[in-house]
Amino acid sequence: INKPENEQDAIAMLERLSGHMHEVISGVCMLGAGANESFSSLTRVYFKPMKRDDIERYVAECKPLDKAGSYAIQEWIGMTGISHIEGDYFNVVGLPVNMVFDRLRALGWV
Repeated sequence: INKPENEQDAIAMLERLSGHMHEVISGVCMLGAGANESFSSLTRVYFKPMKRDDIERYVAECKPLDKAGSYAIQEWIGMTGISHIEGDYFNVVGLPVNMVFDRLRALGWV
């Protein structure tokens, strides 16, 4: 899911996510010291059904135009509109930090 083009697009995206599951996939490639490692992380995000006025308020107040899918899980909509996730929370935030750290450690880089 891309970033919204405007507020109406953000509202439309959130209405499509409402009551549904979607997948967030992050790809990571690490290069250095003669080694390289690439992997991906998949997290399933389950939205509760949301009311249109709650979606409009979120878009107006939280300004999600710079966010893929028109939401940030760490903001109000994540706390109230998402019932649960399967996978890594930090992957949805933007980077699967635990997975990156584990791979860095396995490579001897930390």
